[in-house]
Amino acid sequence: MRLSCKSALSSTALLCVLALPSLAHHGWSGQGQEQIEVTGEVHKPVNLVNPHASLQIVADGQVWDVTLAPPSRTESAGLTAKTLAVGDQVTVRGNRNTDPKRYEMKAVRVSSGGRNYDLYPERIK
Repeated sequence: MRLSCKSALSSTALLCVLALPSLAHHGWSGQGQEQIEVTGEVHKPVNLVNPHASLQIVADGQVWDVTLAPPSRTESAGLTAKTLAVGDQVTVRGNRNTDPKRYEMKAVRVSSGGRNYDLYPERIK
């Protein structure tokens, strides 16, 4: 079977479009192996935007960018845009960025008000 040039280009374009979501996915490769906990105040509340929800906290005067799970998984864990308000105390458990100059982490659990929001329960150590 021979494919025309137009057919081959169409097939290639379709494969590229289908691959876009996986290219946008934030994997764990940029995070350290050890889990840490950071306790502070919510600086910017939960933002449920694809591909991953996020939040910012201030701990010891430093703003931390926290990557949460994809929005549907974050909401399933009970963490919504209205769950935490600016100024709320939180503890975030997760894997810190491998670059120590970047105050970023990918969270596996967010705790506040005596409740745990387990985003990746299978990864909690």
